[in-house]
Amino acid sequence: MLPRRTLLAAALLLAACGGKGDPNRLTVAATAVPHAEILAQVKPLLAKEGVDLEVRVFNDYVQPNLQVDQGQIDVNYFQTKPYLDQFNKERGTKLVPIAGVHVEPLGAYSRRWKAITDVPAGASVAIPNEPSNGGRALLVLQKAGLIRLKDPANPLSTIGDIVQNPRKLHFRELEAATLPRVLGEVDLALINTNYALDAKLNPTRDALAIEDRDSPYVNVVVGRPGAGDDPRVRKLVAALHSPQTRAFIERTYKGAVLPAF
Repeated sequence: MLPRRTLLAAALLLAACGGKGDPNRLTVAATAVPHAEILAQVKPLLAKEGVDLEVRVFNDYVQPNLQVDQGQIDVNYFQTKPYLDQFNKERGTKLVPIAGVHVEPLGAYSRRWKAITDVPAGASVAIPNEPSNGGRALLVLQKAGLIRLKDPANPLSTIGDIVQNPRKLHFRELEAATLPRVLGEVDLALINTNYALDAKLNPTRDALAIEDRDSPYVNVVVGRPGAGDDPRVRKLVAALHSPQTRAFIERTYKGAVLPAF
């Protein structure tokens, strides 16, 4: 198995491949870990199918959707359907999910405490500042027994929906990508697995609480309406759903990322 830095370097190199106007080139926007790493390993599979895969790596959750919507990039692979639905609603875009690939269980991390039961009264808790992942974070905290929500099953719950907060936790809503960087400044941070892995956190070992294997938050390939009919995109989905990709995910991430196909 190649070291993660080697895999990521390979993913970044893909952006230099292919010329403009190449009908065999497929551009995909992705966040670095694990999406660009997974795409790097399917590039040879696609090359055998006549598709030149170009990966463009982003460190946020907004530009990959905007650039696909504007036609600057063919498809993206970084988000869940609840996030996509909220993005479309807020931005007026009409992007559609094409295929699910994997689940990244969202987890609660701390530099100060060893167990979720150690989190003290008045603790500071950082969660993602957008509705989909913020709601996910609150569901994790509810399952861990720290809070209770008005609708215990609502994936888009907000801080205002907390009806029981016995430890009087203080919440900070921050951009998802920044959460690993503030981990030392708060008692608890709810971090998406792609950013946790990028920060060298091991979700299966380091998370004090984490979503289970039944999480509905599957990471999907997304494009404009009709993109799923593009032969290049169909080949991408087939490669992502291949036995080789399943084996790569299971071998590389050891439960921190779970195949959803």
